[in-house]
Amino acid sequence: MLIRAALVATAFALTATSPALAALKVGDKAPDFKVEAATNGETHAFSLKSALKQGPVIVYFYPKAFTGGCSLEARQFSENMDKFAAKKISVVGLSADDVPTLKKFSKADCGGKFPVGSDKGARIAEKYDAKMPAVPMSGRVSYIIGKDGKIAFVHDSGNAATHVPSLLAAADSLK
Repeated sequence: MLIRAALVATAFALTATSPALAALKVGDKAPDFKVEAATNGETHAFSLKSALKQGPVIVYFYPKAFTGGCSLEARQFSENMDKFAAKKISVVGLSADDVPTLKKFSKADCGGKFPVGSDKGARIAEKYDAKMPAVPMSGRVSYIIGKDGKIAFVHDSGNAATHVPSLLAAADSLK
């Protein structure tokens, strides 16, 4: 148990200072996924394929709900949802947190404005090259996925404060 805690602490320290090892590239096909998600404390199924029918989707991976950087990032998304919605872009956050935790996080830090999905074991993060090494958790990587299902933009940084501003700027250049 102590070794696992040390590994998790080390993984958090690494993601705070360095990018993930190899995010998917612009033009790559985004892996489809379905997850149990929470929005404003209510659970529901989230399907990337269904969401893309409405327009581009930001899929952002974060390590753990209710931690400093993850809470900051979720609040920034919440505060800027009107800007993304004006560009017809939806948002979903993914972490390895369980659904009861995400129900609380979706209300508290996400302001009830977008879904957060449970990626148990970081299996989806692994498909997106966003999984931390050695632990079943996501690193901090954000993608804009075009309506065509292809990666349109990638922001791969351990600095939580840079994701939303970078995604907003990229959204301005989407066709």
